[in-house]
Amino acid sequence: MAPRVEIHYCTQCRWLLRAGWMAQELLTTFSDTLGEVALVPQKGGVFTVYVDSELVFDRKTEGRFPEMKEVKQLVRNKVAPSMNLGHSDTVVKSKTTDAGTQLDEACPNE
Repeated sequence: MAPRVEIHYCTQCRWLLRAGWMAQELLTTFSDTLGEVALVPQKGGVFTVYVDSELVFDRKTEGRFPEMKEVKQLVRNKVAPSMNLGHSDTVVKSKTTDAGTQLDEACPNE
């Protein structure tokens, strides 16, 4: 059975476009590997990514949104470990302020 990716996103925070864009990118990159990418509406500031029911990214735990290439790497590591992602295989650098804290969009409903 082909792998399934789920992107859970907060409807109150209006993160559907971000989740939809991420789904589109994953379906394009893994067109011959993934069986499904599902968008799962949630509440409470949720933005998580699962591969075959295994959590691979959680915005609340990480304190930030993932970069697209980071998500591609996390998904690739689960579904096609030997796949070359080209420029998406470079190290992901998190965005930080001068004080060293990571930037994130706050959800007023958390």
